[in-house]
Amino acid sequence: MIFVTVGSADPFDRMIRAIDDWAGARTRTDVFAQIGRSAYEPKHIEAVQFLSPSAFRQRVQTARLIVAHAGMGSIITALEAEKPIIIMPKRASLREHRNDHQVATARRFVQKEGIIVAEDEKDLIEKLDQDAGLVAPTLISREASPQLIAAIRTYIFSPVNQRRSMAKISE
Repeated sequence: MIFVTVGSADPFDRMIRAIDDWAGARTRTDVFAQIGRSAYEPKHIEAVQFLSPSAFRQRVQTARLIVAHAGMGSIITALEAEKPIIIMPKRASLREHRNDHQVATARRFVQKEGIIVAEDEKDLIEKLDQDAGLVAPTLISREASPQLIAAIRTYIFSPVNQRRSMAKISE
């Protein structure tokens, strides 16, 4: 099963329409999508607006591929579940998001094993057609590394940040 998710905040009609058209053209019946408050109603894929957290986890676990917006929650979920994911960023120029942070996120992960970046609908279709060859990512830890925790502690407790915190308290 291919599990498609647009995230929990905003719809992503452009991606859902492309996947729906792809599934219809290829007579695919193995696509399930969580589409949010989409204005577009899929004709060829099974879709719901929202899933409960447990239903969402179940869909992720049974999927062989996840397709999502370039949101960190979706990416981390796929990595934790060791599922390949195709991400397509929402774009501010198309009024899908307030800025292009998802474009930056997608560019950051372009070389990461198990994360496939689709720049647009055409690229998404090409990647979906190659889904049998997608590689699952290696499992990531559900906890921060000791190095990351140490770096954050060092930053938080640095003398400069301590002075800033004290100044805000005294304001």
